[in-house]
Amino acid sequence: MIGYVTIGALDVEKSLPFWDAVFAPLGGERGFYSGGWAGYGLKGEAQNIYVCPPHDGQAARGGNGIMLAFKAPSIDAVKAAHAAGLANGGTDEGGPGPRPEDSKDFYGAYLRDETGNKICIYAKGPF
Repeated sequence: MIGYVTIGALDVEKSLPFWDAVFAPLGGERGFYSGGWAGYGLKGEAQNIYVCPPHDGQAARGGNGIMLAFKAPSIDAVKAAHAAGLANGGTDEGGPGPRPEDSKDFYGAYLRDETGNKICIYAKGPF
């Protein structure tokens, strides 16, 4: 159902290392950076996630209660994406682990980018 996603950034160029690092373990890559916009997608596929300044010219800010979730191919990819995000300016919102604690089919990690956008990286089981 989702056609594409835009993620507002305070400074798009400064945010690129974070998004490059988070998407790499998920099989994603940056397809372009031009005119203040960066486009991401799965390797070899069209971009459907864009990091950009807000259209209204106001400062970007993380939405309260809004979270984007990105599916990972494995638990190891969840761990790698979370660690890469933290190493590139992200802040922890819940380390890697099953949710709830006894779950056998959902493994997730949560973090925020420097703008405050909350994301989840998750893998589905059974594990």
